[in-house]
Amino acid sequence: MERELLLLGLLRQGAMHGYQLHDFIERNLAFCTDLKKPTAYVLLDKMQANGWVVVREAREGNRPPKRVYSLTPAGEEAFQRLLRENLGAFIAAKTGSDIGLAFIDALPKAEALRLLNQRRAALSAQLAEFEAVPQHQGSYQLLIDHQLHYLRGELRWLDTVIAHIRSRRHVPQRHGERT
Repeated sequence: MERELLLLGLLRQGAMHGYQLHDFIERNLAFCTDLKKPTAYVLLDKMQANGWVVVREAREGNRPPKRVYSLTPAGEEAFQRLLRENLGAFIAAKTGSDIGLAFIDALPKAEALRLLNQRRAALSAQLAEFEAVPQHQGSYQLLIDHQLHYLRGELRWLDTVIAHIRSRRHVPQRHGERT
């Protein structure tokens, strides 16, 4: 329901057409959501069917009409409910990038370290990008601060993994062997 919360929250700021919603998300929130334009339109259609948004057509000049979405009172109620559910819940992050760690023993130590250092470089680059983001007004800064905290913690954790692999005797595990 976090995607619906996102769309409803943005529509609370005022009526928008789909492109405006997508553009705002891409420019400001792409780091915290993977909401794609087609999915957003499917959700907006569902929210319209639920009575959470109304749609009107608007035309600018000779351009094709655009569908402009506005929040309804039922949409505001849904937003408030989803907001409370989201803020009160803890959903553990699950990253597919950790799966390889379960099988790291299948690689020679030097290769495992090279790949972990490659991951570290990518993580450091992403952290540098977030550290360069200018301060935002209001609660959007909380999203950026959370990403900074997460990335810094991830970097510290990765450094301990690299140190652990460096310090131990590493014999690649073969197919069928158990540790």
